[in-house]
This record gives sequence, C-alpha cells and structure tokens, in this order.
Amino acid sequence: MSDDHYKKLAVLGHPIKQSKSPIIHKHWIEKYGVKGDYAAIDIPPAALEHEFGELIAAGYNGFNVTAPHKQDIMQYCDARDRDAYEIGAVNTLYFKGDKLWGSNTDSYGFIENLENSVKNFDWTKGPAVILGAGGAARAIAYALKQKSVPIVRICNRTIANASDIVADMGGYVMPWDQKEEALLDANLLINTTSLGMTGKAPLEINLDNLPQTATVYDIVYAPLITPLLEQAQARGNQTVTGIGMLLYQAQKAFEIWYGIKPDVDDDLIEKVLK
Repeated sequence: MSDDHYKKLAVLGHPIKQSKSPIIHKHWIEKYGVKGDYAAIDIPPAALEHEFGELIAAGYNGFNVTAPHKQDIMQYCDARDRDAYEIGAVNTLYFKGDKLWGSNTDSYGFIENLENSVKNFDWTKGPAVILGAGGAARAIAYALKQKSVPIVRICNRTIANASDIVADMGGYVMPWDQKEEALLDANLLINTTSLGMTGKAPLEINLDNLPQTATVYDIVYAPLITPLLEQAQARGNQTVTGIGMLLYQAQKAFEIWYGIKPDVDDDLIEKVLK
C-alpha cells in the first residue's frame, strides 16, 4: 500500500465514463489541500477478481463502487460496517489497519439530501412510496426504516425484486399498475428507476391521488428537473432533485477516507451539472 498521506482512490464500474465521482472528489482534494488522486476505472464483471487484485497490489487506498459491482465486490472485503451489511451492497471501500472494509453511503446520501432540501421534514407523518426495486431502492428502504417511516409501499414491475426488499426491510409490495393507488395518503414519493432520465423512457404516472402536502423525490439528476418533478411542482408539491443524493453519498465516502466532512456547495453542484 502507498503511504498514509497520499491516497490513491478510484471508482470502479462498467461502464464508468459517465461517472461524476472524479469531478466531485478531485474538487474536494484540491479545496482541502489533501494529497491524493481519484480515477475512474472500467472493469467488466468477468475481470473483477483479477483487476481488483491488481489494484490492491498497486497500492490503492480506497474505492467507490458502482453498477454492476456493488454486490460482487463484497466477497473481497474482510469486513463490512452495519449499513453495508443491512443493505447487502457496498459502494465505498477503505482500509482500517490491514483490513479492507466495505461501507454503503447511499442511505446517508438519500437522507442528507432530503433533510437539506426540505427543512424540518417529518419522516413519521405518513407512508412513503418507492417506485422501483433495484439497488438504490434497497438502500432507500433501509434509510426509511432508520427514520421510522410508518408505512413503505414498493411498486415495481417485477414483484419478486420488491418482495426481496420487503422481506429484509419491511413494508408492502404493490404491482406497478397500482402505483397511482399507492399514492393515496402518502407523505413521500421516491422515484428510484431510470425512467425520466435523459435518453430513457418517460415515467408515466398521474399524481392526482398524491396529497399536496407530500414531497416528491427523484434520484435521477439528468435532467435535474425531471418530468415527474415538473408535474409535482405544477400541483404545489415540494420536490427534491437527485443531484444531492450523489453529492452527499460522496461526502460520506470522502470523510471515511480523509477524516474531513467536505462542503456540498453551489460551486461543486455547478461543476457536476456541466
């Protein structure tokens, strides 16, 4: 491993060229005057074991992990913290002594983004509805459990995937074609799918059943204001964009590596959205 002062860091995924993580972490490395570099490394799934071993041998001090490696990477960890264990996926790797630890900062990023976007948000006020049942939905369901949300409804096309999350995190499964019914009395609606993202199919949903007091949160950030958020804003709901979840999950990773909690400020947001 390289010395304790200079940190070799990277994000691993496939594909990886779209990742904003190098922009974020290089911004903070420069801003706080710490020593290190941060690369984006594309690793196909079949090459993960070999190439990850090569990176460890090359002295890397920490990693972020994105799709499709968040679960497969766990087998190379000596230990996992509680968040990674409960979520069942790892997005941040770091060394503690000579042990490689896995963490998951997605739930932290989700919570911080909402609480910084909607002041005094009351998590316990009513049900939350999650659209989708992928890795992000799993981390978010864990976050909602941490915040004592009374009822969580997960709507997904593949019932088995939603059922897996409910089995571990609690809540209820609702078929995708009943997502509008799920909105009745909801306090929070979260889109965790890629629907509405630039280049993807739109998210087709009618919000008429959603109370105007509810908050609508879309983890998609390209475009920043998705059609779902446009629809929510037009009817008076508070909205939360997805860029903050990306930045706050990175904030936690940077703190793990450097012991510094970096600012999420307008300058960084502007850089990431360019």
